[in-house]
Amino acid sequence: MSVVKPFKGVRPPKEIAARLSSRPYDVLNSDEARAEAQGNELSLYHIIKPEIDFPVGTDEHDERVYQKAVDNFNMFQQKGWLVQDPKECYYLYAQTMNGRTQYGFVVAASVEEYMNGKIKKHELTRKDKEEDRMKHVRVNNANIEPVFFAFRNRKDLDDIIREISSKEPEYDFVAPLDGFRHTFWVVDDDVTIERITKAFAQIDAMYIADGHHRSAAAALVGNEKRLQNPNHRGDEEYNYFLAVCFPDNQLQIIDYNRLVKDLNGLTDEEFIEALKKDFIVEPKGRVIYYPKSLHNFSLYLNGIWYSLTAKEGRYNDNDPIGVLDVTISSNLILDQILGIKDLRTDKRIDFVGGIRGLEELKRRVDSGEMRVALALYPVTMKQLMDIADSGNIMPPKTTWFEPKLRSGLIIHKLS
Repeated sequence: MSVVKPFKGVRPPKEIAARLSSRPYDVLNSDEARAEAQGNELSLYHIIKPEIDFPVGTDEHDERVYQKAVDNFNMFQQKGWLVQDPKECYYLYAQTMNGRTQYGFVVAASVEEYMNGKIKKHELTRKDKEEDRMKHVRVNNANIEPVFFAFRNRKDLDDIIREISSKEPEYDFVAPLDGFRHTFWVVDDDVTIERITKAFAQIDAMYIADGHHRSAAAALVGNEKRLQNPNHRGDEEYNYFLAVCFPDNQLQIIDYNRLVKDLNGLTDEEFIEALKKDFIVEPKGRVIYYPKSLHNFSLYLNGIWYSLTAKEGRYNDNDPIGVLDVTISSNLILDQILGIKDLRTDKRIDFVGGIRGLEELKRRVDSGEMRVALALYPVTMKQLMDIADSGNIMPPKTTWFEPKLRSGLIIHKLS
């Protein structure tokens, strides 16, 4: 079973929701956040990227910056820009991109289920990034931003989604910059709340789709509070953290592509020849070539696009990690030919989410900044969940989910 519960969400009044909400803290840098928040005192960046209220160059990990987050969070509440609902509710959050809509239940998810592995991961986390978000959760005593979960779809929850989404939403707006639509309903009737709780109780596991560091930080702080409380009962609000849970059949993972600065001392001809050992290499000319299926890759080098198809026997279909295109390309191209051993630390490689398109890969190679680009066919939700179920971890920079959850539509207090 999956344990979720309703909660008293802290959220903006309807008339300012679009102005207050923001992109997640980790998809933009301080300068970008400062530019987006310029002239908007309501922007959530004042809480999730509070370094923007200090001179340019201020360390975002400075203790004064964390304290500013608290001061701003309190100020937003005092001014009525964030208001707590009077009763425990669930919420439904819909995102629409390119004509496709996905619906997620906003819930308080169980810290215990994260700690015991019932909420499943597919990525490793970095301690420094965990600690940054843990500090932010601790000082605010709240989950300011949600995490993004997936679950295997169920008809009873599909039916509830249809019922709720047929009603008038609380928020409904198109965000600037990305142009994605965000729609939000408050679920406050007791009958529907009970139906949602019971339906989730029939779900075997939930999967972190996006937000591994936020999930770890939220759960670890909740666990800290449990250990520090001699009168711990188990029903305290810190035993839960903020999550938006989507049916897996509504989600789409997009490609996550690679750019490399040099050919490890090889000429173009030597590099292409080395690829032929493990791939069928086909020149495609100057028109952008998109990977057609799993194990087919797109390569851009010196103004020409190539199709690379991994030869049979070069990967293991029975290995859930080894069969991934990120593993195949990392082993056979980045490691063996280009000498890139660690995707997390090597400065010669960069990664570009598919939302930017292959035009971005072409632009950066043509500019001379990068030497070669490699585009991958997207991982499937089934692959992600199978790997999480097996207890394995995906290689770095494997999945890219879009659209990102909008921050600021709902906040979860830990007390």
